[in-house]
Amino acid sequence: MDDTKLLKRYAAGDEQAFQELMDRYRDSVYAFLRRFLNRSDLIEDVFQETFLQLFVSRDTFDVSRPLRPWLFTIAANKAKDALRRMQRNEVAQLGNMFDSEESTIDDVVNALDHDERMPYDDLIRDERAASVKRVISRMPAKLREIIVLAYFHKFPYAEIAQMLDIPIGTVKSRLHTAVGRFAEDWEAATMCEMAN
Repeated sequence: MDDTKLLKRYAAGDEQAFQELMDRYRDSVYAFLRRFLNRSDLIEDVFQETFLQLFVSRDTFDVSRPLRPWLFTIAANKAKDALRRMQRNEVAQLGNMFDSEESTIDDVVNALDHDERMPYDDLIRDERAASVKRVISRMPAKLREIIVLAYFHKFPYAEIAQMLDIPIGTVKSRLHTAVGRFAEDWEAATMCEMAN
C-alpha cells in the first residue's frame, strides 16, 4: 500500500496505518538524524519528536504531495531546533562557569578542551566511515544538511528544494559549496592524522 493510502486511512482514524508508515520510514529517518546530529544524546528525542509531529499533523497533511520529503523536512527542522537548544545550554553553562568565583582558569580551560560527543554507533566500525562522519559533523548546519540529504539519502534536487523551502539553484550552489568544503576539511583531517 502506498503512502497516500496509508495517510488517508490514518486520517480516517486507522492507527495501524500510522504504525505502517512509521515502520516504513523508521530506519531511514533514524539514519538521517544520526548523520545530521552526530550526537547520540539528541537522536532519540528528535526521532520521537519527528514521528509525534507526523502523528498530530494527520489532518493538515496534503495527501496530494509525497510523504517522504515532508517527513524529512520535519526531521531536519526538529534536528536544527535541538542543536540550537543544545548550543544555548552549552553557552549558558560556560557563561555560568566564567561567572563562578569557585572556578579557576584551569577549570575553564579543561571544560573547553573536553569533548562531550558520544562514541560512534556500533554500526559505524570502519575507520574511513568514522573519519567521513567527523568531517561532516564539523561542517556548518546548512552545508551538513544538504550533503546528508543529497549524498546519503539521495534525494533529488527538486525534493531537497521543497524540503528546505529554497530554489533549486540554491540547492545546487549549497551542494557545490558543501562538497568543496568537505574536500578541504577531508584533506586537512588526513594531513593531521598523518602528522600524528
